[in-house]
Amino acid sequence: MNLNRFSVATFNMFNLQDPGQPMNPGQRPWTEAEFTRKADWIAGQLTTLDVDIVGLQEVWSKTALEKVVAAGGLEATYDVLADPADGSRIICAALVRKGLLHGDPQWIADFSEAVRLESTDDRNDPQAPQIRVAIDRFSRPVLHFSVELRDGQPTEVFVVHLKSKLPTSLAGEQWFQDDPDTFKPHQLALGAGLSTIRRTAEAVALRVLLTTAMKGTATPVVVLGDINDGQHSNTANILTEQPRYLVGDSLGGVDNGLYTAQTLQEYRDTRDVYYTHVHQDIRESLDHVLVSEQFYDNSRKRVWLFDGLTINNDHLNFENHRESGTGDHGLVKVGFAFKPARP
Repeated sequence: MNLNRFSVATFNMFNLQDPGQPMNPGQRPWTEAEFTRKADWIAGQLTTLDVDIVGLQEVWSKTALEKVVAAGGLEATYDVLADPADGSRIICAALVRKGLLHGDPQWIADFSEAVRLESTDDRNDPQAPQIRVAIDRFSRPVLHFSVELRDGQPTEVFVVHLKSKLPTSLAGEQWFQDDPDTFKPHQLALGAGLSTIRRTAEAVALRVLLTTAMKGTATPVVVLGDINDGQHSNTANILTEQPRYLVGDSLGGVDNGLYTAQTLQEYRDTRDVYYTHVHQDIRESLDHVLVSEQFYDNSRKRVWLFDGLTINNDHLNFENHRESGTGDHGLVKVGFAFKPARP
């Protein structure tokens, strides 16, 4: 194919599982009626989005995803990338417009050997005590695949879902049970700290994968996903490496950085109304599209021009997503137009 325009989206599907099958602890399985409402709503959203690549999070079952695709009459439109989704665990998945997929997708569970979070001698801060983080795999395997948007020009796509802000449960830990008087008053802070450490480690491991794909190459890279953190969070900063955003006719770009579509859109808007999640009346932006310099307007190596971002988030006004069939995250859609920078 030789596309002149293409679009991507990220879509957290709020536990897409077959009816009657178990999910996370404390969650009731979907009934047949609930699943039907959910499948119809998702299918409608996919039809409305009408994008070329959809990165999906919280997919338990490939058969459930195939039922959603069938409900929207989209079987001839998309290849379904969800092979490991056998109902036993959550994975990242994707829908790719037929004819775009280049090669086979892979799901990456283990951290690279290059991920080593250990320090005994911080020369930037001699007062800092030693630290070692032993996490060695992603909570949700990262989906990595290639698409060919123009003949002979593969683009690398990563679909991600980093550890949530939900505090880690400590009730089953022996050390917690042995001394509850000491630890129970602080379990919320301890659990939240552990979740943050895990999410940060996952961000580092994902950044290692991204650097491997990007460093010293002209390979276009797109990251789609729920990073469970905001645009200016440390999580996002690790992933993007904080490239400089240029203005006017300035030209530049960075080989290893990623640009957030949210920021690209903010340069065009008069106010920021971007949110993809609501928790206790707090509106946050957890779902992101990150792109390499080949998609950055002011890059000397630009191939694709940013063509706008939209968010479907009206359904977040529903408090009971089980009854309404809706999801609990907004859907982020980003478009691009083929317009290489002039030599």
